[in-house]
Amino acid sequence: MILTVTLNTALDLTYRVRSLRPHTSHRVSEVVERPGGKGVNVARVLAALGHEVTVTGFTGGGTGRAVRDRLAGVPGLTDALLPVAGATRRTVAVVDERSGDTTQLNEPGPQIDPAEWGTFLDRYEELLPGVSVVALCGSLPPGVPVGAYANLVRAARAHGVFVLLDTSGEPLRRGVAARPDLIKPNIDELAELTGSHEPLRATQDARRRGAHAVVASLGAEGLLAVTPEGRWQAVPPAPAHGNPTGAGDSAVAGLLSGLVEKLPWPDRLARAVALSTATVRAATAGEFDRAAYEELLTRVSVTAA
Repeated sequence: MILTVTLNTALDLTYRVRSLRPHTSHRVSEVVERPGGKGVNVARVLAALGHEVTVTGFTGGGTGRAVRDRLAGVPGLTDALLPVAGATRRTVAVVDERSGDTTQLNEPGPQIDPAEWGTFLDRYEELLPGVSVVALCGSLPPGVPVGAYANLVRAARAHGVFVLLDTSGEPLRRGVAARPDLIKPNIDELAELTGSHEPLRATQDARRRGAHAVVASLGAEGLLAVTPEGRWQAVPPAPAHGNPTGAGDSAVAGLLSGLVEKLPWPDRLARAVALSTATVRAATAGEFDRAAYEELLTRVSVTAA
């Protein structure tokens, strides 16, 4: 079983407009709602790939109910989300149909009080003995301690559970010090963590800071992996144009599915890049185009770095 943790779940809204222009009114041609937050996105992709996955974290208010309602019909996905007094946030992606560009608006999330955080920690400890892999994903809502991920990493390691960390800023810095098995920052998050803008040097430095392995997202240049088993770069066959929302989460799902299926690193990276690129190409934020994924998987280039 795979467990994903999304402390800051969201209801993702995608608006499509003919052309996005400042200081004007827009007629929206299409609105799509879907459950979101990084760990939720990861879980939905894992379930689509045929894996059993449990989702935990916080939800609240009408948006929280909408998130849970939309998760209820996903085969292979178990909802272990905890209710809180505050309302789950919304994220809004505005897609400009003319240019293909996307503008993203992210709310901060509900205020989590100490009792709610304590209840989550109890639930997390209850879930860990039944899982082999845990993914800790996304931002922290207000009220959650900045060192939260470091504590969750240590708890997972104490149970012998493989732990992937995908966050940014101070939560990432503290989380890396707790020695997660894998981190997946993008190039900007990696530079913020290490102070280096050279990808290979930065990934090596992140390992020295505590990460067992690092897979860095390089945008159009794919993924760079630095692991105890070797170093590789996986590159898509061509730049992807479309909506990047959820692309990094699809990459995480590809890495985790490859891990539990015991695939070698080059195959995990090829899957992650193919899924990420297929997500950018999909019409709706956070979905992936299965036909595109299967076609891309055969054309991703993976070379030693």
